[in-house]
Amino acid sequence: MFKKLVLLILGLAISLTACIGSNVKNDAAARKITLPMGYIANIQYAPFYVTADKGYFAKEGIEIEFDYSFETDGVALVGAGKLPFAVASGEQVLLARSQELPVVYAFAWYQQFPISIVSAPELNIKTPADLRGQTIGLPGLFGANYIGLQAALFSAGLTANDVKMDAIGFNQVEAFASKQKNIIVGYAANEPIVLKSQGFDANELRVADYAQLIANGIVTSEMTIKDEPDLVKRMARALAHGIADTIANPDEAYAISKKYVENLADQDKDVQMQILNTSIEFWKADKIGYSNPQAWNNMNDLLVKMELIPAPIEINKAFTNEFIP
Repeated sequence: MFKKLVLLILGLAISLTACIGSNVKNDAAARKITLPMGYIANIQYAPFYVTADKGYFAKEGIEIEFDYSFETDGVALVGAGKLPFAVASGEQVLLARSQELPVVYAFAWYQQFPISIVSAPELNIKTPADLRGQTIGLPGLFGANYIGLQAALFSAGLTANDVKMDAIGFNQVEAFASKQKNIIVGYAANEPIVLKSQGFDANELRVADYAQLIANGIVTSEMTIKDEPDLVKRMARALAHGIADTIANPDEAYAISKKYVENLADQDKDVQMQILNTSIEFWKADKIGYSNPQAWNNMNDLLVKMELIPAPIEINKAFTNEFIP
């Protein structure tokens, strides 16, 4: 009975610690970490800004620098041992491991795949099956947009051969608004919201409603896990606090983000808050940071079907939940 009581008290203490924030402080010099983000500074990175601004990185002995350069191949640098972490999506991890890069997905930021297929209302596209025979504009035959579109097609028993894919670059909004394309693929927290704010009607299919896939998270390497497991744990713990705070108080997260995103204060606040709140829908989880094994299996199968990898990757080496606070 005494042992059970001790365990109960310990569990309660851990839960309370998670709620009020980590008190871990590193007396040694802070570890300087450059984190490749994969995109420009944006309100959608609010959890990272909250984590930095509220001192959660600092409490874990981490001094963070965000790298928004498109030229930085974060996954490759992590796999080569040049950087300890990068922000990347699940398919990038599997593609990298198929090239024998020892990268490991260690923390799930997004719990759902955040891609949407946006169509003109007159096309009456209600399900992925309605995409048959249509021409679809997307940035290119790569990345999350391409992966998400294929997943939606496969969910309806279709393949890429059943539609026409047009690579239009990252100007989906302009292409839709000018009627150059009646169907586009983009991020659920971006293109659909921007189009609506500009007065355009559109139907939206969220890929997450049809396929469970691994999206963006923190990627590290087998070397870092072996040599610095505590660093991975501290990184995960800090970011978990930032995500939780952002979900709990979006208005505060928006105010903090203005310090990190140039000209955010000059943009339409209502639109930016809608982008943030939509993003939060994709971040919510019973256990922040947890990576769903079935979502990994689904992504694995999808990449094989798309012939992006020759054979399934050994999933238990591609991700871990051992560092989730």
